[in-house]
Amino acid sequence: MTERSGESVPTRGRGTLLIRHIGSGVGEAVLAAAVAAVVAAVGLVAFSMVQWPAFNSSNVTRSLTTVGQVGAAVLLGVAIWLVRTRRWPWLAKLLSWIGISTFVTVTLGMPLAATKLYLFGVSVDQEFRTEYLTRLTDSAALHDMTYADLPPFYPAGWFWIGGRVANVLGMDGWEAFKPYAIGSLTVVAVIALVLWSKLIRPDWAIGVSAATTAVTVAYAAPEAYSAVIVLLLPPALILAWGALYRPLERSATSAGTAASSGAGASGDAAASAGASGADSGAAVGTATSDAANSANATTSGAAATSGPAVASGDEAAAGGGAAAVGTAAASGAETAGGWGAVIGAGLFLGMAASFYTLYFAVAAFAVALMGLLSAGLAVRAQRVANRAQRGGAGAVWRAVVPPLVRLVVIAAIAGLVALVVWLPFVLKMLSGTMPSSGTAFHYLPEGGAQLPLPMAEFSLSGAFFLLGTVWLVLRVASSRRAQALGIGVVAIYLWCLLSMTATAAGTTLLSFRLTPVLEVLLAAAGAFGFVEGARAAYQAFNEPGRFKFAVVVVATVGALAFTQDIPQVLKPEITTAYTDTDGNGERADKRAPGAASYYREIDAALLAQTGRPRSDSVVLTADTSFLSFYPYYGFQALTSHYANPLADFAGRAATIESWSKLNSSAALVDALGKSPWRAPDAFLFRSSDDAYTLRLAKDVYPNDPNVKRYTVSFPKELFADPHFTTTNIGPFTLVVVNR
Repeated sequence: MTERSGESVPTRGRGTLLIRHIGSGVGEAVLAAAVAAVVAAVGLVAFSMVQWPAFNSSNVTRSLTTVGQVGAAVLLGVAIWLVRTRRWPWLAKLLSWIGISTFVTVTLGMPLAATKLYLFGVSVDQEFRTEYLTRLTDSAALHDMTYADLPPFYPAGWFWIGGRVANVLGMDGWEAFKPYAIGSLTVVAVIALVLWSKLIRPDWAIGVSAATTAVTVAYAAPEAYSAVIVLLLPPALILAWGALYRPLERSATSAGTAASSGAGASGDAAASAGASGADSGAAVGTATSDAANSANATTSGAAATSGPAVASGDEAAAGGGAAAVGTAAASGAETAGGWGAVIGAGLFLGMAASFYTLYFAVAAFAVALMGLLSAGLAVRAQRVANRAQRGGAGAVWRAVVPPLVRLVVIAAIAGLVALVVWLPFVLKMLSGTMPSSGTAFHYLPEGGAQLPLPMAEFSLSGAFFLLGTVWLVLRVASSRRAQALGIGVVAIYLWCLLSMTATAAGTTLLSFRLTPVLEVLLAAAGAFGFVEGARAAYQAFNEPGRFKFAVVVVATVGALAFTQDIPQVLKPEITTAYTDTDGNGERADKRAPGAASYYREIDAALLAQTGRPRSDSVVLTADTSFLSFYPYYGFQALTSHYANPLADFAGRAATIESWSKLNSSAALVDALGKSPWRAPDAFLFRSSDDAYTLRLAKDVYPNDPNVKRYTVSFPKELFADPHFTTTNIGPFTLVVVNR
């Protein structure tokens, strides 16, 4: 038995409630994801059936993108209207799901409609990402993207799912990259909407989801596998804060009432309900169902009032506690004690660890800060209670146990989920193969040397971020949403400072990549700030008749002004998708293709001369985009920054250079046989007058750029031997080792 609001609540009943809430939420998320997947599939197939002009030479696709965005805005507007008028709730949900998914599909799919490549084509970082997807399309086993016989170091979660999707559809990995990237963003955007709807009023959830999705697409979409984490981070932080900080539940246990102020900054349910309640005011005495309502959108057994039958004080829902305006006991609402929120937060962190290490680390850092802050506030509340009771004082140290236990459980769940992807790498390390010092953190562009301040930019988005910043400051003492988002913002700035400090130790924490995360958190805060500010102005001006309509117009104009500019924001990335040569040897802008147009002929020669499947051959080449289109293993990665630490990038580079200095074919054959790693089965060179060349890379951090290119030349005489078969193909020379 557990105690809540002075009553005994059966533990078994709480567990049943938890299961019911989770089952309901998961079911809705699955249904929403299915709708989003259908919208994305239909949209992308429809786009591909028309011969569109290239984006970089025509404004046709951009104009149609704007039309699609307006259509998505109409769907979302109708959904919000249906929610606010309490009509056809399931139709409202369906329209909101279709609206969000249409927006993502049109905004990314239409500008890319005439190319088979995704943003950034197969250039720079997108090269190794495409290579990873190609690897996991070829095999479901967790292999490193480049090196044979090594488990992956970069999290394989997003790429593994995409590889399985491509395999089922019978598509090559490179060709599946664009539809999978757009589809995954579409699906996760709708799942984020479902999660938001469990934490705040559903009409607000639609607006906030639309804002965060638009900002994510504009600033994070090129890195699709991290963007899905960015979309989920704001509601996940609110969920985590609700799991860890439960002042009213603690107050109810110690004093028999939920209206406690001992938690200081956020014993705030009463104040926050007035600021974020239902349309015409939250009901006094309305309890919400618990933050584990990450699994249940509506309040459970709470007394209804003039507002919609959803969490009227959305602070309560957002906080995930048994919060209420007035006393929770009065409503008789039962909750799962926040354990649903614990499970949800743990699953999110586990997913983040499986998808993108940096964002996982930052999210875990923010959640750890939440746990420490919650423990500190619990100690403060206990001391206040001890002074009030005078006689029966409780042990102060006991107050820190509940939040820290919950934090440990969150970490345990996250660790178990992460092991699904990380276990092969961990086992390889435990077997005695320790990684060399990697250089993944050796990058310090100008953006990483200063604090990101998007709210100070003179632009529409800058003004929106500034509004979010103001809202966070004004509402931090009374809003659990503001507290959760604010802790996330503080965590990012602390991470940035730590990253800049780490430069003194010869490394960084890649803080420059956190700007999109910060912008999405501020966008969520900006959406709340706009709604609450408009309501405050409405009341201050004595509720003028057309004020609400004016607010809708302003919001619509601002939203369309931002969203229709997204293709311009992404113009460099879109242009590269049209100018790069794809796996079919074609450029989407119909201009002459690059050297990659010879890759198909090289692949055919390799298959014929080796007699082995692609995944059974190791190719040494500096043209690593070849590995993006065909699942051969490479002997050396593009740069050390994307190389598996277990592969010994520096050692391989030295070995390659030593091979080039040998004076006979016999010596080269002998050296290949003695290689500490699986030796190349083929070399793919560029050919010069008297030598075959490889253009390799070395880490030169702290310089910016952090990579220096250098050329290794192999005398042609080294391969004038029956042990090698040499074939000239365009600008390339393919040398196959005969074994």
